[in-house]
Amino acid sequence: MSTLPASSLGLFRGDASDLDEVMETMSAAFEPAFGEAWTRSQCAGILALPGVWLLLARADGRPAGFALARSVIDEAELLLLAVGPAQRRCGVGRAMLDAVADEARARGASHLHLEMRDGNPALMLYEEAGFREVGRRPRYYRGRDGRSFDAITLACPLTIDEAKAAITTS
Repeated sequence: MSTLPASSLGLFRGDASDLDEVMETMSAAFEPAFGEAWTRSQCAGILALPGVWLLLARADGRPAGFALARSVIDEAELLLLAVGPAQRRCGVGRAMLDAVADEARARGASHLHLEMRDGNPALMLYEEAGFREVGRRPRYYRGRDGRSFDAITLACPLTIDEAKAAITTS
């Protein structure tokens, strides 16, 4: 994996006024065959809810990715994480994932959850960050070719003691 120089990557808090940037990245990042990308109205709708936040990544001032997350009481969920194709395997996804975990921790969350399609290459990123499979929904996603894919539910402890325990039992 190559990395972007720290000075060229910036992470910024976003809001509904940044939806053009989000949708540009969404279109480039999500494979249309799986129908995983959200619509503009879905993104706008969730941003209006309490506990939801948007994180934008920019490399040299240009859109590089985004993360959309929410917290409820002591749990947080990563709803979407997208990195533009040109910025993949350069540390953008990991930087955003770490920032989402930090924000979730600051909001009082003890765990960060996410759900993804089985076969999504981002699984390696999540496993390296300490996420472990905690559930599966058989045949949840359907590709345009008619093939079905399981949804994998992953969770990562955000408290230091639980994270250390997860590492030692892996």
